[in-house]
Amino acid sequence: MTWIKPTRIMRPGPRIQPSATRGRASHLHCLRGMVRTGPARAPLRLLPAMWNDFSHTFLVIFTSLLPVINPPGAALLVLGLLPDATVAQRARVARAVAFNSLVMLAASIGIGAYVLSFFGISIPVLRLAGGLVIAATGWRLLQAPAQSEHGTLAGAAQAEAREDVDATLESQLFYPFTLPLTVGPGSIAVAIAVGTSSPAEGPETVHVAAAASALVALCVLIYLCMRYAGRLQSLLGRTGTQVVLRLLAFVLLCIGVQIGWLGLSELLGLPGVH
Repeated sequence: MTWIKPTRIMRPGPRIQPSATRGRASHLHCLRGMVRTGPARAPLRLLPAMWNDFSHTFLVIFTSLLPVINPPGAALLVLGLLPDATVAQRARVARAVAFNSLVMLAASIGIGAYVLSFFGISIPVLRLAGGLVIAATGWRLLQAPAQSEHGTLAGAAQAEAREDVDATLESQLFYPFTLPLTVGPGSIAVAIAVGTSSPAEGPETVHVAAAASALVALCVLIYLCMRYAGRLQSLLGRTGTQVVLRLLAFVLLCIGVQIGWLGLSELLGLPGVH
């Protein structure tokens, strides 16, 4: 009997790549992994959360301060105190009041609570004193002579009145144009309350940027209303402007009394005061 030696079937083994090829493939594989799950996409995943924080902070500050400041009403009240001012003087007042408002609101949000605590002033006392100032300003506007009475002056007297306005304009830019007509104790109290409601771990960069953007937007609105209040005056006419100014002055008087009464009620501890 003849034995037949079985033939060994050779199967193709794995291809052995050269060392350079293996290194290049491994490098490409690592790069693909970094693109899929590496830290490069971490900032992209944080963008929605940062945008939510920014928009929330912006809307809280803007919507809280806008109805209290009331830029159109403040512009008409300032216009009532400057019946003989020129267009250039009103533009200067608008720039100064907008800048002063920005500084006051930023300071109230940032360090307002610390300043009040340093001097031992409480929010009710701030409201009471501010309410008295606002009520006094409203009473002054109610008792102010009508613009038609200024029109009966002679030409020399009108020129002298304009010079008086220009001479006292710088001293009136902060009080009463900025405080209390534009940024009153109500706005300061709201700004301080917003500033004290920051996160416990402290405000982050996105919160500071949102607060700055909200304050800039408010002050731009203040500037536009004060800058172009003359057009609203020409649209309403002399009689309509006087009617609106008297109504706003009465509303301002009521607001001052309300703010003062709220502060007094909190000091006396009266219940159920809203």
